[in-house]
Amino acid sequence: MTELLSNYLPIVIFVGIAAFIALALLVAPFIVAFKRPDAEKVTAFEAGFDAFDDARMKFDVRFYLVSILFIIFDLEVALLFPWALAFKDIGWFGFGSVMIFLIVLTIGFIYEWRKGALEWD
Repeated sequence: MTELLSNYLPIVIFVGIAAFIALALLVAPFIVAFKRPDAEKVTAFEAGFDAFDDARMKFDVRFYLVSILFIIFDLEVALLFPWALAFKDIGWFGFGSVMIFLIVLTIGFIYEWRKGALEWD
C-alpha cells in the first residue's frame, strides 16, 4: 500500500505547490497594493465608462462588435498554428479547407467593414 501511495507523492507535491502559489497570488495584492485611490485611478478606462458606476448601465454596442472580432481572429490564429505544424501530413485537402476558412473570415471582415461597424464616431 505504501508503494502505491509513494507513486502519487509527486502529484501531491505538485498540487501543494500550485495551491501555495495560487494563495500567494491572491493575498499579495492586498499586502502590496496602495490603498489610496487618486483621481487617475478612478477615471474611465478602455471601455469608455466610469469604473465605479451602475453595473446595469447601457453602453455602446460597438464594444461587443470589437470583442466578437477579437474572438474570431483569435480563434483563427489558434487554428493556424496547429495547421502550420501539420501542413506536411494533411496535404491538399487540409490546405483547401483552411483556405475556405480564411476566405469566409475575410468575407465576414469585409462585410463588417462595409457596414461601418468598425467606425468610431
